[in-house]
Amino acid sequence: QVQLVESGGGLVQPGGSLRLSCAASGFAFSKYFINWYRQAPGKERELVAGIDISGDNTHYADSVKGRFTISRDNTKGTVWLQMNSLKSEDTAVYYCNAGASYNIVAFWGQGTQVTVST
Repeated sequence: QVQLVESGGGLVQPGGSLRLSCAASGFAFSKYFINWYRQAPGKERELVAGIDISGDNTHYADSVKGRFTISRDNTKGTVWLQMNSLKSEDTAVYYCNAGASYNIVAFWGQGTQVTVST
């Protein structure tokens, strides 16, 4: 059974940090790109960050470059998204997924809520 389980979301003040985790099981994790998408209320789901199979190449949305860092450990089947200098506009449900590239997705997680507010 394929599973992608996100954790680490919560409420944080502007300027703060959070670290999201995505734990995978039930498929060949090391053979898939892993991406983080987010969806804010009333907006379309968007790609935030992605990492390739080896972990050597990453992709970020312009809105998060320099603030977010994606990383993976293929031995643990886990991907992390370190989010620093958070802004109110980062408030959204964050989803991890696995696929053939940054925007070709095979599996989705259930999402974790991130709220940036005073």
